[in-house]
Amino acid sequence: MSALGLKIIDESVQQANTWINEVDYRAGLVSKQKAYRMLRAVLQALRDHLTPDEAAQLSAQLPIFVRGVYYEGYDPSKTPVVERSRAGFLARVAEVHGPGLPDDVDAAVAAVFDVLDAHVSPGEMAQVRASFTAPIRALFAD
Repeated sequence: MSALGLKIIDESVQQANTWINEVDYRAGLVSKQKAYRMLRAVLQALRDHLTPDEAAQLSAQLPIFVRGVYYEGYDPSKTPVVERSRAGFLARVAEVHGPGLPDDVDAAVAAVFDVLDAHVSPGEMAQVRASFTAPIRALFAD
């Protein structure tokens, strides 16, 4: 028997916790709250960089609750926000994240990208990578 009575909800909660725990572990944040905020910031900065069609394709592979975080505050009429520099993309992540950004932002962003690589199909991640310039792609693991 599921805790909430709906298996799909229980599984999505479990998947969201798995993603948050993986970001926490990979980034060394030692805080689920910090890991959640980092996951949210990177996903939303990434989403805003993509075309609406590509954003939807990526979202189809996200767990339900992670998809909700991804789409929170989304305005497709203002996308894509094409960021060409690494510093610009990291500034967007910092803007979405707000106060309390981890000391090693590059490593925290890379941790989120690693989690995406682990859970999203290689073909979709190749399309996401291709939307970025080389300096930003460097944040992704090879």
